Amino acid sequence: MRIAFSKLCVARPRKALNLLAGLALTGLFLAAPARTEAQTHAALPAASLSALTTGPARPIAAWAEFCERYAGECAVDRTEPAVITLTPALWQTINGINRRINRAVEAVTDLDHWRAADRWDLAEDGRGDCEDFQLLKRRLLVDAGLPRRAMRMTVVIDEKGEGHAVLTLITSRGDLVLDNKTNAILPWTQTGYTFVKRESQDAVGWVALGRDASPLTAANR
Repeated sequence: MRIAFSKLCVARPRKALNLLAGLALTGLFLAAPARTEAQTHAALPAASLSALTTGPARPIAAWAEFCERYAGECAVDRTEPAVITLTPALWQTINGINRRINRAVEAVTDLDHWRAADRWDLAEDGRGDCEDFQLLKRRLLVDAGLPRRAMRMTVVIDEKGEGHAVLTLITSRGDLVLDNKTNAILPWTQTGYTFVKRESQDAVGWVALGRDASPLTAANR
């Protein structure tokens, strides 16, 4: 399946913040007081199902190019935990980073941003499309102590029938999805998306996903 990413994640553009150059922004986001998130998000999500992987899948070409530029972002350390054991403190950290990046990054297409049909990047300049949001979130979550191996870039078909990228957190409460279209962190079965493939946890590559969640099946679960 060939998935076009050129129209991704521009439905809700946000005013860009002047993010600090490079990864100096990491400290900004982790240290920023959560004034607008007065709720603590301390209540953990209900346990849910994990997605099934069904074998190797073809990597996204733009992901492979990203990995050439940022090899460390794609490396798989099999000594890391494959599952995040959620605690109230970790849940609060995950929610805080998810909301801050959704608010801080301006949604633009790769064509407008890079004059390219599809390019994966870290949104370090405060602009990007969906995969850029998720890659930056993962970078900050890794800096906060979460295992990269348990946070996998994932390709889905969205409610418009278009390709979309989200970040799947493989947790003790099931597979949870970080998305730039919403601040809600949902179990994968409740997103309404059809899940196609995600990064492997065991090697630098991708795996296909089974038991797809579509708008119909998600509504009935």
